Amino acid sequence: MTRVWDIPVHDSTRVRDVRVATEEAGALARLDAHRTAVAALVATELATNLLKHAGGGRLVIDLVERRGAGAHGPAVQLVSLDHGPGIRDVTAAMRDGYTTSEASLGAGLGTCRRISSAFGLYSTQRGTVAVARVDQGAVAREETGPACRAGGINVPLGRAERSGDAWSCVRSGSLLTLLLADGLGHGAKAAHASGAAVDELHRVGHLPPAEILRRMHPALRPTRGAAAAVAQLDTDTGELAFAGVGNIGARLHTAGTWEHLISHPGIVGAQFPATVPVRRLPWSPGSLLVLHSDGLPGRWVPPDDPHLPTHDPAVVAAAILRDASSAASPVRDDTCVAVLACGEAARRP
Repeated sequence: MTRVWDIPVHDSTRVRDVRVATEEAGALARLDAHRTAVAALVATELATNLLKHAGGGRLVIDLVERRGAGAHGPAVQLVSLDHGPGIRDVTAAMRDGYTTSEASLGAGLGTCRRISSAFGLYSTQRGTVAVARVDQGAVAREETGPACRAGGINVPLGRAERSGDAWSCVRSGSLLTLLLADGLGHGAKAAHASGAAVDELHRVGHLPPAEILRRMHPALRPTRGAAAAVAQLDTDTGELAFAGVGNIGARLHTAGTWEHLISHPGIVGAQFPATVPVRRLPWSPGSLLVLHSDGLPGRWVPPDDPHLPTHDPAVVAAAILRDASSAASPVRDDTCVAVLACGEAARRP
């Protein structure tokens, strides 16, 4: 089940909370003492920056599947979100050891990038999103290149320990298959349902999307069930196949436009439809797919910054989640956003 720490950072006492949570996440990810200390240093620096430069924000900590050749075991993912004034000179801020704050640990964002397994930063006048991943491997970066990649963010309702949503991505030859599942309700039982969907994906990810969902149905029968969507990209043919059952949102950005992809009514594990429609669409190197649970407002506005899609998919997902929420529209459920991107978006750290 997905364990998530969603920590508001609006005073100095929460910096310690961030460090302690990161150490707990490192233990769950089975990082050794050194890599756990690295994750804690990065998290503490990000939290300190929120206070000193953004007037506060939040840090979301969870475990994600490790990427790259020979990867095994999870990584600790740290996501810093704020609505501050942004970073005026991102290039300078990313220099190793650069800092403007007396309260800083002296690490700076450049050092955070150097010691993390992966690090991404997106900053505008609307605020800053930073994503760091720390795993047990060497400091060498995650695999980059023309291959497509996925990333996401998962936030439980009311800062609960467990999110009822889950996302995962598997590869099988030329097929890259992205799943987002939303267990009915929220809490531990919902997390059990979405976790069962992820487990089944890892067994049947080589199958077509509709068949994957059909295989998930009996696997989820012992649970309360889930809404689930599967998007499968064939990198050889450049075709995306999409199928969904239940209330999972999906939008594809290609050729400068956004298009809705519609899921079929039903519940995987409880009320599975007789037929599952499959949508097939062309995919280009600049395409970007967003899957999200219903915790995200249904009428969220896609980002209009042409530079955002060039960032790491987890950065894109975090920016979408941050900008879709507001005090006037409070979140009423767990919220998960997963992004699939190729080309430049997959290459940029």
